[in-house]
Amino acid sequence: MTQAMTTDELVALVRRVFSPGPADRGLAVLVDLPDGQVPDTPEWRERRALAAGWVEALAARGGDLGFPVNLVHYPNVHTNNGDLPARAWIHRGGAPPERASDLDPAAAVPFPEIYAAHSILIALTTFSATAPLKVAARQFPIRAATMPGFTAAMLPSLRLDYQEVNRRVELLKGLLDGAAGADLRFRHPGGEARLHLDLRHRTAHASGGILPRPGTAGNLPSGEAYIVPYEGERDGDPSLSEGILPVQFGPEVVCYRIQGNVAVDVAPGGAEAAREAALLKAEPAYGNLAELGLGVLAAFGVKPVGTVLLDEKLGLHIAFGRSEHFGGQVGPGAFSRPEAVVHIDRVYVPETQPQVAVAEVTLALEDGTAFPLMRDGDYVTGLFTR
Repeated sequence: MTQAMTTDELVALVRRVFSPGPADRGLAVLVDLPDGQVPDTPEWRERRALAAGWVEALAARGGDLGFPVNLVHYPNVHTNNGDLPARAWIHRGGAPPERASDLDPAAAVPFPEIYAAHSILIALTTFSATAPLKVAARQFPIRAATMPGFTAAMLPSLRLDYQEVNRRVELLKGLLDGAAGADLRFRHPGGEARLHLDLRHRTAHASGGILPRPGTAGNLPSGEAYIVPYEGERDGDPSLSEGILPVQFGPEVVCYRIQGNVAVDVAPGGAEAAREAALLKAEPAYGNLAELGLGVLAAFGVKPVGTVLLDEKLGLHIAFGRSEHFGGQVGPGAFSRPEAVVHIDRVYVPETQPQVAVAEVTLALEDGTAFPLMRDGDYVTGLFTR
């Protein structure tokens, strides 16, 4: 069994991640609730209990932190990275609600009031709130750590040396900032697949588990640099992203054909290929290549746990869907309805996609040179000691 974090560890975590100061107004731990459309699960109940325990422990140390700590509930939004509801509920004592229907409409608080009263937020949710909180952080002076799908199995990843994690992430961000493109080669049972990602006109992001400045939001645990491939929004300058991207679904590998940074169709295959082809036709924004991510936590001995929040921080990942929260152009309005809004990461480590191997990743730098970044699934030797 994974050892629970002590109160001292929780206080140290808040201080390390957020560097709180006199201007901070409060800390809110956000929790989403199941409803009739999305039923409860044991993992969800465990997550809510974890959040309630953290709030109880941190609230008892509110004098040390210098601000109050509150548990805040809201109805789940049925999809990862969908917009948050207009209202939330601050828990005022007693047994926490178990379902969205348990929330008293008369006690609802507009989300802007939550932001006004809490400059620090931790989102221990089932559905990712990363995108909407990144958007909110541009308007409100908040900083938020998002922990979608967090489980007790991930607790060891909160105890890492995040100064070193952040150093490596910043190095990767610098490389992505200086790249005009990335060339990827994959091996899978059908042969090889090559993909070029256009990285022009974009700035990379560093998510090293440290969020000291207002106006920022990112995952915790963290440990990645990421960038949105150019989506072709400039007149007369189409995106150069093209090629084949393989993704394993269960026993089947689906190969997407990428053109202009969008998955336009898939190679004929089995049931999963047919399902993905139908989804691309019904929801074209789903096919947008929204992120090239480079995680670093595998080098710290962290193993996949089957949840994207942690698994994507281990190595290479590529996301489909919403991108505007990272600086891209595809937002909720590009999807047919709020429940269809997605940002889905496909993680390329052996445990998550054993039939798809990352043979190489090479950055095409803006000065015309090629920079070898990954070979056979690992970063090139010496990359982080240069």
